Amino acid sequence: MEFFNHVIRFFQGGGYFMYPIALVLAMAVAVAIERMIFLRKTESENRALWAKVAPLLKSGDLAQAESLAAGSESAVGKLLQTGFAQAKIDNRRSEVEIATEEGLMEVLPAIERRTHYLGTFSNMSTLLGLLGTVLGLIGAFAALGNADPAEKADLLSAGISEAMNCTAFGLMVAIPSLLIHAWLQSRTTELVDTLESVCSRFVSAVCNRKQVIR
Repeated sequence: MEFFNHVIRFFQGGGYFMYPIALVLAMAVAVAIERMIFLRKTESENRALWAKVAPLLKSGDLAQAESLAAGSESAVGKLLQTGFAQAKIDNRRSEVEIATEEGLMEVLPAIERRTHYLGTFSNMSTLLGLLGTVLGLIGAFAALGNADPAEKADLLSAGISEAMNCTAFGLMVAIPSLLIHAWLQSRTTELVDTLESVCSRFVSAVCNRKQVIR
């Protein structure tokens, strides 16, 4: 309970700019949670489908592999659907590679969506904290001009404390946002690399066979 009281006093002591920084924090948390859930779900779906399709491609059962891919809404499923559709028309390696690359380009926006906002939120919270600090100091020094000499030290101390609270809160939002952005970006890159590997293995499995997909 004492901790929450301390947090409330800290927030109230930071001035009006604490509110926009708190809004940035809420948006950063919402984006981070949504991206974590999405990436985990996507990785799980991709892994499950590829575990079923890979043995079929290796054994040459392309019809069954295509059937599994057609019934999936995962990123891997969409890539395989694009590749199988092209292989039916022309299974030359170059043509199938182009088709799978186009399929990859179609799924990438959903995978990379909104992650970059966390970097923006980090910068925003830092700048808002600095702006709140500067305006707080301006107000504190302006108040000193008309203040009683005996009260100047107290007014200056209160003004600086308010300004520093704003800076501290901005940094407290910015640093975790930046770290989570880097982590999510790493997860996204790993997922894209996995999809590129799937494309390469699919092309090799389909184009190295003389079998025509019907």
